[in-house]
Amino acid sequence: MTAAHTAVLALGSNLGDREATIRAAVHEIGELPGVVLVAASGLVETPALKPEGVDTDAPAYLNAVVAVTTLLDPHELLEALHGIERHHGRVRDIQWGDRTLDLDIITFGRETINSPGLTVPHPRAADRDFVLAPWAQIDPDAELPGRGPIAQLITQAPTPYPAEPLL
Repeated sequence: MTAAHTAVLALGSNLGDREATIRAAVHEIGELPGVVLVAASGLVETPALKPEGVDTDAPAYLNAVVAVTTLLDPHELLEALHGIERHHGRVRDIQWGDRTLDLDIITFGRETINSPGLTVPHPRAADRDFVLAPWAQIDPDAELPGRGPIAQLITQAPTPYPAEPLL
């Protein structure tokens, strides 16, 4: 029998009805076979982030974080998340481009994964306050493996964002 793992997932959307998309995605994540939704954060609105920095000309993002337990392995979970993204019209033609839905695995237990298409912990999570702030809502004592307590990482993040209740 496969052991259950806890995973932290980040959700983001900057195209279309962002809030409805994120709410639907949270529901769909909880409906995946072998996945149980444990907690969901509030929504955080942030400007679009591109490789060269903040892009105030692009539509703003709504972001959230959920915690799940899963019997899926990390690659199966990622494939299931990609299916939810496709269901919501996600197109992967421009890296860092605007998107209807972006789902990322931030952590998968305490595992470290470096494989094609999947790096866990997420390599930029420690620098993304739009991940850290909602994550702190659902688990203030959480730690990002290899980087430390998220409460400490938030103090080093560029901008704190208030989070509105999601569920």
